[in-house]
Amino acid sequence: MILTFLTLLGASLWVIILLLPWRPWSTREFLDGEPDDCHDDLGNITVLIPARNEAKVIQATLAGVVSQGKNVRVILVDDQSEDKTATLAGEMLENDLKIVSGQPLPEGWSGKLWALHQGFQLVDTPLVLLLDADIELMPGILSKLRREMMKRKVHLISLMAYLRMVSPWERLLMPAFIYFFKLLYPFRLSNSSFPRVAAAAGGCILLRTDMLKAIGGFAAVRGELIDDCALAKKVKSFGGRTWIGLSHSALSLRAYDRPGVIWNMVARTAFHQLRYSIGLLLLVTGMMILMFLMPITGLFFPSLTAGFMSFCGLAAMMLGYIPTLKFYRLSWKWAFLMPLIGLLFLAMTWTSAIRFWQGKGAEWKGRAYGEKK
Repeated sequence: MILTFLTLLGASLWVIILLLPWRPWSTREFLDGEPDDCHDDLGNITVLIPARNEAKVIQATLAGVVSQGKNVRVILVDDQSEDKTATLAGEMLENDLKIVSGQPLPEGWSGKLWALHQGFQLVDTPLVLLLDADIELMPGILSKLRREMMKRKVHLISLMAYLRMVSPWERLLMPAFIYFFKLLYPFRLSNSSFPRVAAAAGGCILLRTDMLKAIGGFAAVRGELIDDCALAKKVKSFGGRTWIGLSHSALSLRAYDRPGVIWNMVARTAFHQLRYSIGLLLLVTGMMILMFLMPITGLFFPSLTAGFMSFCGLAAMMLGYIPTLKFYRLSWKWAFLMPLIGLLFLAMTWTSAIRFWQGKGAEWKGRAYGEKK
């Protein structure tokens, strides 16, 4: 009886997600570039790129920026790279690029935000594009971002980059990573005036310079691990509006072709997202067991009711995920693996918690953050 009730509860959660009025599973919030816009004058935009050991991809990233239009300004902050990032960047844009040599990281700052802070001191245009060093922009997307910013009257507009989905591990986990992000931060709510949900995708963010100055610049979020959402929340708290969407026109060049790479990426911030709370960790664990494990185990219960509810739960689980797979041009059959995917992400969350309890904190590009003192 108890197991049947748990199966019913798990299935009900998936049905509720499908019926929520803000449709967190939907992919209708998206923005793609138009190649005809690649001749526009972009003189009112500065592209600010923090780069640390990105020699493999930096020229492709800069080529994408160049393809956007005329007169775009580029500032690259070389965050104490140990490879040829700055040299290769200089060869790519000899005259249209300012390279800032990053200073040592002060206590209380994350590396990326410290790099952005240094570069922002040189920005004198009305708009600034925060662009990760491993994001390649397709022609026309920067003009489209600027146009949509004006049309929607927002102060921050960002795109969830099209993550690489080539290897089996990438196809298994990366679409789900974005899907779960949308469940946590429903785009429709974030794009509204609703104050409790604020999301941004740090790889590609176009900001009004005056708003960034008004919130206190990057110093206002200097210690945040999930800096993009913290920045969006800060903008909203100052009365600004934000917009986030999916895109095929901002491509991540970073490979996640080994499970350990994806595991570490998620584990870096998962427990931080739960505010390092054991209570929230246990609550999330219970919910994910109900949602991902019970619909499978219920199929083996002798109760016909449990079997029927398990079938309904699995169907709702798959129906909610298929739009994301379709957006990324992947087979809908990957949705059959959602129970496994969910449990893997739960294991990554526990890894994040265990590392925190061990005092290891988060690590990114050779730097450690948030070690337990």
